[in-house]
Amino acid sequence: MLNHMRFGMLFCLLALTPLLSFAQRAGGPKPPGEDWIQLFNGKDLSGWNAVGAEEWKVADGAIEGRTLTKGYGYLETVKSYKDFQLSLRFKCVGNGNSGVYFHTRFKPGTADVSQGAQAEIDCAINRHTGGIYGFGRAWIVWPSPDKETVVRQDDWNDMLVSIEGNRYRTRLNGVEMIDFTDPLAKFLEGTVALQLHSGGNGHMVFKDIWIRDLTNR
Repeated sequence: MLNHMRFGMLFCLLALTPLLSFAQRAGGPKPPGEDWIQLFNGKDLSGWNAVGAEEWKVADGAIEGRTLTKGYGYLETVKSYKDFQLSLRFKCVGNGNSGVYFHTRFKPGTADVSQGAQAEIDCAINRHTGGIYGFGRAWIVWPSPDKETVVRQDDWNDMLVSIEGNRYRTRLNGVEMIDFTDPLAKFLEGTVALQLHSGGNGHMVFKDIWIRDLTNR
C-alpha cells in the first residue's frame, strides 16, 4: 500500500510540473522579493559603465566615487529602465553633492546629460535631498522644509526611488520625501546613474543597490 501511495504522489508531481512551469512563464505569482534584482554584486562594477573622468571603484563591498577633476562623473547601468523601484544605501563623505539619475542618456563620448533627472543627494542642510532635479528644467520638485534634516552626513542613509511613468516618489530613512506627478515629462526610459557633482571635493559611497522592474507588471 505504501509503495502505491508513493507512486501516486510521484505521478501527481510529474503531472503538475508542466503546469507550474507554464504558470511561471506566464508571469504567475512569485515569492516575495524574488522580483528584486541586485544591481551591485559587492565585488566589482559588472553591469555598470563609468561616464566622465572621475574615479569609481569597489572598496569594502561598496561602490566608492571620488572626483578627480572639476567635471561631472557618473556610473550608469548597462541596462535601460522605464518603470522601477530602486533601493540603495549611500554615505556622503565629502562635501560635494550627488544624486540618482533616471531615464538617462549621455551625449556620445561625453559626460554631458542629454536627457534625465535625478533624485537629489546632498547631505548639507537645506539642499533638498530626495527632491527631483533635471530634464533641463532645474528643480522639478523638492521636499517640504521640515524634511531637510532627514539626511545624515557621514552616516549611512537608506533611499527608495520609485518611478512609474511620470510619477516620481522618494523615501529617505523611512520618511516619504516627495510624491509628484510631472505634467511636463517627456522622457520615460533610460539608464539609472549614480552622480558625482562637478566642482571637486565629491566623495560618495553606495551599497546594497537593488532594482525592481515594474515595466511589464
